[in-house]
Amino acid sequence: MKKRNIMYIVISIICIIAIVIAVYYQIFAKKVIDESAVNEIANTIVDDSQKADNPEDLLQEFNKLFTNNLNKQKFGTMGVTKVEGYEEQDVIYTAYDIQEEKDGQYSIDIKLPVFNIIGDVPTEFNGITQSIFADKVNSIFAGPKQYTIYDVKYTAYLNENILSLAIKSTLKEGNSAQRIIVQTYNYDIETGKKVTLNEILEKNEIDKKEVNKKIENQVKEASKQAQAISEATGQIVYKRDVNNAMYITDNVSNFLVGKDGQIYIIYAYGNNKITSEIDIIKL
Repeated sequence: MKKRNIMYIVISIICIIAIVIAVYYQIFAKKVIDESAVNEIANTIVDDSQKADNPEDLLQEFNKLFTNNLNKQKFGTMGVTKVEGYEEQDVIYTAYDIQEEKDGQYSIDIKLPVFNIIGDVPTEFNGITQSIFADKVNSIFAGPKQYTIYDVKYTAYLNENILSLAIKSTLKEGNSAQRIIVQTYNYDIETGKKVTLNEILEKNEIDKKEVNKKIENQVKEASKQAQAISEATGQIVYKRDVNNAMYITDNVSNFLVGKDGQIYIIYAYGNNKITSEIDIIKL
């Protein structure tokens, strides 16, 4: 009888231990699983933030910005001193609007803007526009050596005190490859100074490291797609050196602050080469 009682006690202890283990598993193991799931979701979110956008979609979006006007977005320019005699014009306006064709020589469609602001920086900006875009127009009018198609458009935005302008030209001369040039200007209407990308990032509390990673991923994606096109068609494509120092925010000079402060970093390879390849990084 005593042995039977001991056996009952042992069985009861085993049952209690089993219940404790089951309860522990239900509480703590489920917590571990839940935490693992949360971590997996978090990692997915981080990975998604670093995924590259479709380069072609970004380029199409960027090209649609060029509407040849200044979008002030309800911000004012009351404190800006305009050039004498042009007070009725806006701080950026279309100074040259030319559409002209000449059989066998050229086809031109140009909307060329200028800064209508007194100051050394706006004067410098206008000088750059003259040397890159206007001088090319004059050389075409003087008589091109081969049939030339030349198109110039621009877009400009005012975001609080930041005035941002981008000018894009498309040039096709004879049988040579098409060339696209994009020149940007970013100006602080309060201080009268140029604005750098890093200053814009700091103002908007955007982490430079994250931007540099985004640039790297986006350029790699564009390079991968270009390589796929080359392998499929045999077409010669622009080769990007993803290790080039220009793909770091410290060295970015071509960028546009667009609608609602949207930032576009622009790698227009035609600025230095005869190519129409452009990479856009949207922040």
